[in-house]
Formats: sequence, structure tokens, C-alpha cells
Amino acid sequence: MATDMQKLLVTSEDDDEEEMDMDVKEEDDEDEENSEKNAASQVMVGIDGEMTSSNSNNQFLHHQHMQEQVGSPGGGGGVRRSRPLEEKERTKLRERHRRAITARILAGLRRHGNYNLRVRADINDVIAALAREAGWVVLPDGTTFPSRSQGSRPVGGTSAAATSSSSPMLTQQAPSSSLRRVSPSYQTSAEYNSCRLKGVYVPSPSYDLPTTNDLQTSVMMGGGGEQTENHPLVGSTFNTINDKQISVIAPKLLERDFSGTPYVPVYVMLPLGVINMKCEVADPDGLLKQLRVLKSANADGVMVDCWWGIVEAHAPQEYNWSGYKRLFQMVRELKLKLQVVMSFHECGGNVGDDVCIPLPHWVAEIGRSNPDIFFTDREGRRNPECLSWGIDKERVLRGRTALEVYFDYMRSFRVEFDEFFHDGLISTVEVGLGPCGELRYPSCPVKHGWRYPGIGEFQCYDQYLLRSLRKTAEARGHPFWARGPENAGSYNSQPHETGFFIDGGDYDGYYGRFFLNWYSRVLVEHGNRVLSLAKLAFDSTQITAKVFTGGTRQQVMLLN
Repeated sequence: MATDMQKLLVTSEDDDEEEMDMDVKEEDDEDEENSEKNAASQVMVGIDGEMTSSNSNNQFLHHQHMQEQVGSPGGGGGVRRSRPLEEKERTKLRERHRRAITARILAGLRRHGNYNLRVRADINDVIAALAREAGWVVLPDGTTFPSRSQGSRPVGGTSAAATSSSSPMLTQQAPSSSLRRVSPSYQTSAEYNSCRLKGVYVPSPSYDLPTTNDLQTSVMMGGGGEQTENHPLVGSTFNTINDKQISVIAPKLLERDFSGTPYVPVYVMLPLGVINMKCEVADPDGLLKQLRVLKSANADGVMVDCWWGIVEAHAPQEYNWSGYKRLFQMVRELKLKLQVVMSFHECGGNVGDDVCIPLPHWVAEIGRSNPDIFFTDREGRRNPECLSWGIDKERVLRGRTALEVYFDYMRSFRVEFDEFFHDGLISTVEVGLGPCGELRYPSCPVKHGWRYPGIGEFQCYDQYLLRSLRKTAEARGHPFWARGPENAGSYNSQPHETGFFIDGGDYDGYYGRFFLNWYSRVLVEHGNRVLSLAKLAFDSTQITAKVFTGGTRQQVMLLN
């Protein structure tokens, strides 16, 4: 009888097939199943006669209650009580709707907020990620407290809550002070949850974690004092966690507090007009005072633009580095370091520009007779902010291509300041790749009437880029594609106002994909060519470049 009853009570209905990627169950189903399993185990104990006599009355009442829930129609086997079919269908519909909303929330956080959320994340992961971004500490069991307020942190007898928690939140510590003040309850929680974090999406850290020997902990004392010691539980706790789990613990810790990380150098950018158009230090005495202030503040060095329009201003391959020589000497006397920028663009007219430094005069003269060396929009308006990438391989600059002009300039700088490279004074060279020194098209020029948040215009209508487009279209067998889009709007248009960028517009057609592929490929190839030449000119020196991505500017580091 006991065996038949046990088989009867442990059977369950087949699980409904999930239609979404997220593995979430309804809470009432779990509660019902858990209660039935607990009740079944208690009934079996009563039937086998294993309860003591003092509890016989309670067992009889409980057994009677279970028989009300589990009937025996016709003297046969019992039947599990189930919810009505309509209620189960409504529950499934609500669950599908909730999963769809959660999926959209997760997709938006990953795309626009750079949140590292796993594929099957749930609302607990979202809340934990938002709390950590706000500066809170979220433990594996869901305990949350301010990172700077250790008084609100649970101590002592809270380990039981950690062992009974089923929340799958990821472990990410906040400041290093939180890691170095570990309570015994958290150690138990970390050991317990170390086996539950397997299979969770973990972002790869870009820094070195402190070793076990560095984990000098300050254990909280009962009287409010602190005692610094090497706590034995910390080493054992972190030894039980594998590398992927440790990488989850530290991102916010090292992002907000660098006290436990390798040294982070600090460079301060000098004013854009620190060197005037005569290639002289504009204010030597004032600059020297500012550099001394930076030195007293323990700054590592300064960053300065080396303007093409100043150094090679009057004639091709006639370089004047006198002002930069004096500036670099002042920096060396104060034992600071330098990050230099090879600026091949115009300064002035952009956000943050407080001086005007045009392209070299001899380049401007060529532009007056051949304006196609500059980027051009659909209406034929030129942008002299930088040279068009269409002349990278065209000998239109007094017998040289644009790439040759860039390389000669960088090589002249390397030869002129050879001693500063050997002494390690120049630590990094940033190479300008376009307008504002960034690898992007000048698609949103204020001088042409652009205002945020306009979409801008394509800048591919000079004769050299149009020639490249025509050759590419002919190679594809579609010479009539050798044109720019005619329905892409103007500088201040919105995407939905254009036939090209509207949802399902021409950008997604055969011609649209061809044009955008060519347009982006020209940009990438220009960056590859210039950086390859920079690698030749600045051998064994760290090279960086600025890349404009979706409204943000990022500095990309390239190591020779």
C-alpha cells in the first residue's frame, strides 16, 4: 500500500513546451508542486508507522487532510487534483506576454546600456545590474547594501539565509574595501554559491585580479573595532571558485576603486593653442606654472596636438618643430611624460575648439584650384576640415599622395625627436584619421547648417570617391549603381522622413546594401593604410587612434 501510494503521489503532469528562450516558470506551479511533494513524504511516513506515539494525532489529521486532496475513486488509485484547463491556458498566455516584455528589456539594456546580461537572464539579474551600476553591492544570496556603508552589511547569523536562497544573481563586488572586509557569513555564502554559478554568462575582464596573498582582510569585531589579519577562510573560499567565477566578482570593484589594481597613469591635455601659428610657445611662463602645478598633483604627463597646419604650413616638406622642441624640453625638465597627437585636420568650428588652425597654406592653394581634394556633399558643398580619402593614392598634392604626405610628416617628427623616444619621454603617439582626429566621415558639419539630432548627409560626391564608386559598381556588374542615394534626406532630416533610412527602406535593398558596404569599406581601408604607415614611422612605440561609434568616441590602442 505504501509503495503504491508513493508512486501515485510522485507522478506529475508533463511540462508545457516553452515558446521563448527564457527558462521561467510560474511561481504558483512551483509552490503547488513543492507542497504536494512535502505532503506526500509526510503521508508515507505515517503509513509506514515510523512516527512516534506523541505525534500520532497530528499524523492522523494530516493523513486525513491528504486524503481529501488525493482521492481514491472507485477504490482504485488516487488522482492528482489539477487546475481547470482554462486557468492553465490563461496562465500560459500571461507567462508568454511577460517573457516577451522581459526579452525586450534585456535586449535594450544590452544594446544601449552595455549590460553583460546572460541569454536566460531574469528580472533578478536586471535589478542586480542596475543596483551595481548605482554603486551598491549585491551578494549572491540577494543581500544588497551601499558600497560605502559597511554598517548595513549583514554579519553573524545570516549565513542560513544565504544557503536557502535560490536567486541566481551574479556576484560582483564594489570597492576593494568591501573585498578586504569580509564577514564569515559572506565567506559561507561565497563557498555555497560557487557551485551555482556554472553556465552563467561571464564577461572577460581586461585587468589582473589580486592574488590570494593580497587578500589581507579586516574582520569586523564585536565591539566595533577592527583587527587586521590574514583570515584563513578567505584563502579557502577563493580557492574553491574557478577563474570564471572570480572574474564575475571583480568588475565593479576595479572600475570604481583602483587602490588594489596596477598603477593607472594620468595625462592632462594641454590647450589646443599652446603652440601658435608661428610654431612658438604662446605663453612660456604661464605654461611653466601650469606644468609645475600638474607635477605637484602627481600627474604623469601631458598630451599635446602636433598640428600639420602649423609645422608644414608654408611649403611641402618644410617642417618647423621649434615650438614643440621648447615645449618638450620644459616637460622633460619637470620629469613629466608626453602623449603626442599627429593632427592632420583643421581646428576650429567644432565642439571644444577655442582656436583656429587651418590646414597648411599650400594645401589650401591646391584646394582652390582642385576643390575635389575635400569631402563634398550631394549639393556640392566642400568641407575643408580634412582631406578626402579619395586622394589617399592620388598624386594631387604637389606630386605626392595624401598617404605619402602623412607618412613624411610622421617620419620627420620621429627623426626630429629621436632622443625623446629613446629616453621614454614620449610614451604614446595618437594618429589622426579624419575630422577631429577621428575615424569617421564629416557627415554633420555645423558650418553647413547641421543641428542635433539630424542624420547628416553622405560625403562621397568628390570626383575621386565617385570614381571609386563607379569602379566598384562596374566590377559588380551594375554600373547604374555608381551614384549616391537620392532619397537620403538632408542634414537635419529624421530617419522616418527619408525613403532610404525609413524602416524597410532602400538601405535594405540590393543597391542600399551595396552602397553602404562600399561607403564603410572606404572608411576602414583609410584607417588601415594610415595606421600601417604610422607603425613603420613609430617602430616600438605605442600607437592609438580615436574611433567614433554611435555618438561616442573611443580610443583604440595599437601595440607595435
